[in-house]
Parts: sequence; structure tokens; C-alpha cells
Amino acid sequence: MKRLGVIGTMVWDAIYGRGTTSEPVEEWGGIAYALGALEAALPDDWAMVPLIKVGADLSAEANEFLRTLTRRAGAARFIEVPEPNNRVTIRYHSETRRAEQLRGGVPGWTWTELGPLVHDLDALYVNFISGFEMDLETAHRLRRGFAGPIYADLHSLFLGVGADGLRIPRTLPDVPSWFQCYDTVQLNEDEIQLIGGDPLEVAVRAFEGGVKLLIVTLGARGAVYFATPSFSFRTRRGTPANATGPIRTALIPPADVTDALDPTGCGDVFGAAMVSHLLRDADVEAAIHHANECAARNLSYRGATHLHHHLRGEIVPQ
Repeated sequence: MKRLGVIGTMVWDAIYGRGTTSEPVEEWGGIAYALGALEAALPDDWAMVPLIKVGADLSAEANEFLRTLTRRAGAARFIEVPEPNNRVTIRYHSETRRAEQLRGGVPGWTWTELGPLVHDLDALYVNFISGFEMDLETAHRLRRGFAGPIYADLHSLFLGVGADGLRIPRTLPDVPSWFQCYDTVQLNEDEIQLIGGDPLEVAVRAFEGGVKLLIVTLGARGAVYFATPSFSFRTRRGTPANATGPIRTALIPPADVTDALDPTGCGDVFGAAMVSHLLRDADVEAAIHHANECAARNLSYRGATHLHHHLRGEIVPQ
């Protein structure tokens, strides 16, 4: 059984503007969406290993959520820390635009903590849910110390935190150095704009840093990708690549959406579904089509508890 390490942050969400009353919808969010998608889509010969810290105030509830997943390796548990767990208030102003306010916050990983936990893993999925999962130095040490492929969604690295906890878009210092840490990078179109330049220019800069596949999610317009010749996620870093030939790129249209309830977590579901199919050495375009379908299905579900049943088209336990 191969092992996929999952780095991210569990978040307790209170979501306004997505319910039938003025009261918020409260549920697990953050990396929980990705865990649900991995539970639904991982290849049969892979298991997930959560490398995730949770605050002591919600540790029991978080591990109860984890026990609903069967694709975790062994008796895997979240790691309890004394700090209060991340809690986010989300207020939707339109179908796609929202404001987020953060309270609490578990500390990020250091390489001293993380190094012993990744030595026996075969691949890593890193999702910057809070943006504080690790700093750049730790990311570089992880890249040097881990030879397997790493998929990263850089999302919240592009969000600062105001004095009142409001998440504020920001430019990310030293983007090329972050690109050096990962084989596959996921961004959305807002993040591309914060980096500067059109997506192709950003892709070229990413490839110069060692990225082999850049995926840009475009919401209702689907996703566009840029891949090096002969890209394979399962090829270990350092393996000589065929550098001849043009960059492969295409716009993959979105899947059909019915009964859209809540877009929260769509990017996380998309990324986890992508990883699941790239681990099968699937064609990039086929993987994106599948990821778009999973993200579209997530739109018709609220929260992450039992999400894997919904993604697989099963009856969801009450």
C-alpha cells in the first residue's frame, strides 16, 4: 500500500449567505474537503496519511471526523496542539465572492517536526488552507529532504490577515522560490493576477523553478493547464525529463452543475481529485475533467462531513 501525505489545516466554518435563514451554516471545512475527496477518489493501492495539527479545543471533534474516513493509513490521527483551532467566518456577497475572518490558529510545521514523518511516504499533497502551514525555509527543506512528487495548492499564501482577522489578498514575496519546492502547483485566476503577467508567463517562471505542471482554476470557465513535455506526476524529482518540444496547454471546460448550494471547498475538492488521478499516472486532461466533475458535485453539498459519500453518488448517512 502506497502512502500519500496530506498537509493542510482543519477549519471550523461559519458560513453566511448560503443558508435559508440568517443563521450561519456551521461545519468542518478547510482540508476536510480535500480529505473527503481523497476518500472518494484515491486509487485502491493508496492510503492517506494526515500530517495535520488541530487545536486542543476541537481535537476530539476533528478526530471523530477523521474516523469517518477509511482510506487513512493505519490508526492515523490528527496531532493535537494547545493553541485554539482555526475558525473562519465566511460571508458570501455573490455566487463566487466572499469575505473571510480568521480566529485562532494552529502553528505551522518546522522541518525538525516534519522530517521524521515524511521519510516513508511516496507522495505529498500540500494545501495552504491557512497560509501558515509552513514557511519558505521549511518548504525548501521539505523539497530537499523528500524525493517523491509534491502537489501544492498555494491558495492562502496569497492571503494576509488584518488586525480583526479579515483575510486580505496580498502579493506573495519571492514566488520563484516557492515554485522551486513543488512538482505540480495549483492556483486560481486571482492568484495569477497577484503574481503578475498572463498565465503563460507565470507558467514559464514556474517551469524555471522546477514545476512540471501548473493548473489554474477559473471557476465557471473550467481550468487551464500548462505542462512540460512528457509530464508524469509519479516520476520522482531529479529524473531526467524530455525537455524538447512545446509546452502542453489547454482550457478544460467545467462540468455541468445542477442544484448549486455552496461553492465552499470546490478548489480543495478539485485539487484532491487531481492528485488522486495523477497518482494513477492518468493523462492530465482526463484528470482535470474528473476534478471538474468532483468540484461541480461539491457545489450541491454543504460542508465536508460525509462528503465522500456524496462525491461517489451514494446515500449520505444522516
